[in-house]
Amino acid sequence: MREISVNQIIEVTRRLCIEACQFLPEDVKGAIRRCRACEDWEIARGVLDNIIQNFEIAESEEVPICQDTGMACVFLEIGQDVHIVGGSLKDAVDEGVRRGYDEGYLRKSVVKDPVRRGNTGDNTPAVLYTELVPGEQIKITVAPKGFGSENMSAIRMFKPSAGLQGIKDFILETVEAAGPNPCPPIVIGVGIGGTFDKAALLAKKALLRDLDSHNPDPYYAELETEMLEKVNQLGIGPQGFGGRTTAIGLNIETMPTHIAGMPCAININCHVTRHKTEVI
Repeated sequence: MREISVNQIIEVTRRLCIEACQFLPEDVKGAIRRCRACEDWEIARGVLDNIIQNFEIAESEEVPICQDTGMACVFLEIGQDVHIVGGSLKDAVDEGVRRGYDEGYLRKSVVKDPVRRGNTGDNTPAVLYTELVPGEQIKITVAPKGFGSENMSAIRMFKPSAGLQGIKDFILETVEAAGPNPCPPIVIGVGIGGTFDKAALLAKKALLRDLDSHNPDPYYAELETEMLEKVNQLGIGPQGFGGRTTAIGLNIETMPTHIAGMPCAININCHVTRHKTEVI
């Protein structure tokens, strides 16, 4: 049994909040640059040039890539041989977010109540996801999620009779309805299976996957490639000005489901697909 202090969790969470908002992952930057090289529409090329310049300045100046520094989604993979000492795990994560958003001069975007509103003033509480895994370490991933893209996400409870075509149509309908709102080029996370809530979590976790990776099942890997091509044929383009680059990635995650259902969730992210991970 290994002991991990909540103070260590606070510090790592604090730092990841700041770094995730300032440094775009290498796979995302690479995908944007590759799309720029293939783009033949002048306005689209100009927008992509601005996007590249923006994340380069953010990195060199250590400032946020986007003014919407999002709601802090924190994923913890906790080894079952870990004993957390010194306080509450949830309180530690929230304290890390509180310090990170304050010290990093990141915008506080969380309201106290979904209907009555009222800013919490420190971007807490975080949205916390925990998973028990073998081992004696904790893997912490901070993924700030802006709501220009989150608002364009969708879920549909298909009957099995809808088949694969139903899922394909749903992906294209969702992206087309989103249009320029999620600040394309976008990254699309698709979750298929499980229950209503689990499909949505699968879709969000799909956004954390490297854009150069593929689903380990060849069936879904082929579907990822096919649907990314079809999304880019919609012609929405960077920031909605047209072009070949509507999305830079589309990842699919699945799990078993009930015989009577086929849940499918789509979580859209903007080109600023932020996430930063550390293992302690």
